[in-house]
Amino acid sequence: MAEATAGTVDAVVVYAVPGRAHLFEVRLPAGSSVGAAIQACGILSAVPELAGQQLDVGVFGRSCGLEATVRDGDRIEIYRPLTVDPKAARRQRAALKGR
Repeated sequence: MAEATAGTVDAVVVYAVPGRAHLFEVRLPAGSSVGAAIQACGILSAVPELAGQQLDVGVFGRSCGLEATVRDGDRIEIYRPLTVDPKAARRQRAALKGR
């Protein structure tokens, strides 16, 4: 992606599934939100499983809301829902280890 001009920011929107990562580059007006970046990059149409879902997102591994402001160079991450409760998984591992 070419260098951002005054008044714009460049960001990357990422969604990973086992075996594949979807990566979309986007240029937005300065002050745009994370939600606007997700809409603008086209990931919702490219990855149909995301459409209509409440998205859990973050920037560089830190959770944030869709209303957070995008800064130049941000990596916006869309997180998948957990398939197993972490506490339950920890209890199962401890029970197996104790045998």
